[in-house]
Parts: sequence; structure tokens; C-alpha cells
Amino acid sequence: MPPPGIAYHRLARTARHRWWRPVLGTLLVLGGLLALNCLLFAVAEAVSLLTDAPRDADGWYDFGPIPDTALLVLSIAVALPVVYFAAWAVQRRRPGTVSSVTGRLRWRWLGVCVLVAVPAVGALLLGASALAAATGAGDDFELTLGGWVGWPVFLAGMAMVLLLVPFQAAAEEYVFRGWLIQAIGAFLRNPWPAIGVQAVLFAAAHGWGTTWGFASLTVMGVVTGWLTVRTGGLEAAVALHVVNNVVAFGFSAATGTLEADETLADAPWQLAVVDSVVSVGFALVVLWLAGRRGLVTLASPALLAVPAPADAPPVPAFGPGYAPAFGPGYPPAGGGYAPVFGPGYPPASGAGYPPASGAGYPPAAGGGYPPVPGQPYPWPAGQQGAPVGPPPLPGQHYPWPVQGSGWPPGPGWPPPGSVPSGQVPPALVPPGPVPPGPVLSGPVSPDLMPPGPVSPAPMPPGPVPPGPVPSGPVPPVDGPAPGAPRRPAEAGNADAGPDLPVGH
Repeated sequence: MPPPGIAYHRLARTARHRWWRPVLGTLLVLGGLLALNCLLFAVAEAVSLLTDAPRDADGWYDFGPIPDTALLVLSIAVALPVVYFAAWAVQRRRPGTVSSVTGRLRWRWLGVCVLVAVPAVGALLLGASALAAATGAGDDFELTLGGWVGWPVFLAGMAMVLLLVPFQAAAEEYVFRGWLIQAIGAFLRNPWPAIGVQAVLFAAAHGWGTTWGFASLTVMGVVTGWLTVRTGGLEAAVALHVVNNVVAFGFSAATGTLEADETLADAPWQLAVVDSVVSVGFALVVLWLAGRRGLVTLASPALLAVPAPADAPPVPAFGPGYAPAFGPGYPPAGGGYAPVFGPGYPPASGAGYPPASGAGYPPAAGGGYPPVPGQPYPWPAGQQGAPVGPPPLPGQHYPWPVQGSGWPPGPGWPPPGSVPSGQVPPALVPPGPVPPGPVLSGPVSPDLMPPGPVSPAPMPPGPVPPGPVPSGPVPPVDGPAPGAPRRPAEAGNADAGPDLPVGH
């Protein structure tokens, strides 16, 4: 069974993915690259006018081989920030996911791939020269197209090459092996269509030189695209491309041919064949090393998680005396959560709470569940654990509140004259002020019940008659109902009033 994770070519399919995001992002990459190039060449034109630079036969400014090559290389390198910006602004994902499945460029792995690419490019040069000599094409295939230019010019040219060419080569990989593979991979699970499309576009972007040159560039695009998906990042492709271009531009800097228009698209068949063989060999060695090192090749789903908004309120910690407002997501799905309204709630299991599930319980919405006949009702708790309403009259059962029918009572309770002034025992009134706020309404949810066995002890035998109990005070009685169990003093809500002897 394959390990869980997301392949590199699917990293653009985040939770915010919509069909238009890869399309719009691709247009942004092309438009941004065109806009930056227009700006870059406009600045160059302005500089040429200010410095009165010479013009070539076509009327273009001519700063010299090294500055002109630097400008051309820089015009491709500016694609790097454009790709990063498109990933962040359009696809709403981390820009580092274009680099690898870890959300960043793996520099140590990039260094390993560079160490493999250096001898691979050396084998390419030696193999192409040997094959050209063996086939009698040595005069047509020359690695050095000119003479030595001298150390000052060579060092100046190499400084430009080392400074800019790595960004130019990496930008091509980020556009073709990075952006295009992920943009097409957002729609297709199979990576091969994305690998094939970007390889052909990569070859076409270098222009049409020879059939062998176009085929060689296509093979390189397929191999590096497959290598990118298999290793979960662009490091191997960037390493091969950077080393190849640095060596090629280095030879041009040494021989004074930096302005030459020839690329791999113009390669003869000998160079094309050796280049394809070297690309495949490089890929096999890199894959072997990736397996030996245990390289991460799949992304964790958390990498593509949508981050919470910066202005999102923090989630408070639940604790005693805190009851969150009812709304989306509360009570939690799955049950098993009992909010803590205050000390003593919920009562300890075995104290007769909650009543056993059965006929008539939980109560229907809008109704009310009566207390056990002949037994005082525990003082109801509000949202902060404090009691709601006044204490019951001495020797009187507590009226069962029917939600929505005028409970809790307002001013005027208890009725005037029902109890003489000063006759309410102070013990019935819990300390502290009564906090404002509504009483939780609605039917009792089984999700709010605490876990553990339920004791049916206080429930009378037989079903509970359906229907609401009228609100308002219950007339005094002279004693408990026959056979009614006495409520233990330690049971029920700690905020409830004490059980009183019945009678005046």
C-alpha cells in the first residue's frame, strides 16, 4: 500500500481550487513575464540613449557581448518571481509548493544533485566529441568556436555567467517543470499528460533549429519532468539545467562567443543522441540516491490546508463557569461533551441524574419534564452556574419551567402575601449576585449528558404522562406524596436549594 500523501503534480489542487485558477494563473505568468520584459528593455533603451550607445545593423543598442548577454539572461530570470506571485495570488497556496512537496527548496538535496550533474555534463561533452570524431563529423562539431579571449575578458564573462545564468536556468524549470506540470496536474491525476505537454512546449520555446535538436530538448523535458514528479521537487531538474548552462556559457565566455544564437535546438544528431543518453543516466542515478537517502516525495495534506484568517477570534478554553453560545459547531458533533455550568454540575453519576431514557424523555420541544412527584426540584442553573429566579416557598415544590411560557418569572415573584416578610430562610438564597443573561432554551440534548451509567432510582414506575406542566407557583402541600423517595442531601446541583422538611 503506498504511503499517504499528495504527489508533486497535484499540489495546485488545494481546498480553494477552482477550474479557473490554473488558467488564470497561467495567463498571469505569461502576462507578467511580458510586462517585466517590456519594462526591462525600456530601461535598457533609455540607458542606451543617455549613454549614446552604438547601434547594430537592425537598429538595436549594442552595449557589448557581456552586457547584452546579461540582459538576455535576465529577461528569462524574471519569470521566477512571477511564478511565485501567481501561486500565491491566484491559486492561494504557499509559493514554496512550486519548489517541492515540503513547501520549500531542499538545498541539501539540490547540492547532491549538482554533484551528480557535474560529471554528467562532462560525460556529455566528451561523449559528443568522441561520437562526432568517430562518425567523421569532427570538423562540423566544435566545442570551441573561437580562440582564447584572455583572462580579463574571460573572468568578467564568467562573473556574469555565475551571477545570472543559475537564475535563468532555474526560471525555465519553474515555468515548465514547475508551474505547467502543476497547472495541468490540478485537473488530471495521471502525471504523464502534464509531463508530455510541458516537454513539447519547452522544446518549442527554444526555437526550431534541427529535428534532432528539437527531439533532444523534448527528451530532456520528459526526463526532467518525470524526475520532478518522482522526487517530489525541482531540485534535480534545476541542478542538471544550471550545470549544463553554466558550462555552455562558460565555453562561450572563454572563446568570445557569448552573443552566438546557437542553442541545443541547433544540435547535430551526435550531440542530441549523447545528450538524451546522459539525461536518462542522470535520472537513474538521482532516483537511486533518493531511495538511499529516504527522500520525501509526497506532500503532507497539512501543507495544502487553508490557513485561518488573521482576524479570526481565538477559540477560548472551556472550563468551569463557561458555557459557549449555541450556534454552528456547538454542541460538538459526535456527542460526549458536557459543558460545565458551575460547581456541582453535572451531578455525580449514581445520584439519579440524568433520568433514564424512555417514554417521554427527552421532552418534546416546547414542553417540559416534570420532577419526581413529591420531590423538590433542584435549583436551575444559569449560564454562569448561578441560580435563576427566587427560591421556592417553604414547604413548596419548585414549579417546573416551561420554556417560552414566561419563565423565569420576573418582578412580582413570589406573589404578594404568599410568604410573610422575613420568612424566607437565608440558607435558601445562594451567595453572590444573579448574573444577567438568557436561560438556555430548547429540548434537552442527549449530547450534553455526562458519560457513565444512569440510575433510574428517582424515576417512578411507568411512563411519564406527555404534555407540558402549567407554569406558575404550585400550591403548598402538607407533606410528601406517599411513597415518594427523599432526595439525598448530596445529590443534584451544588447550587440547588437544600431539601426541606415538608410542612410549615
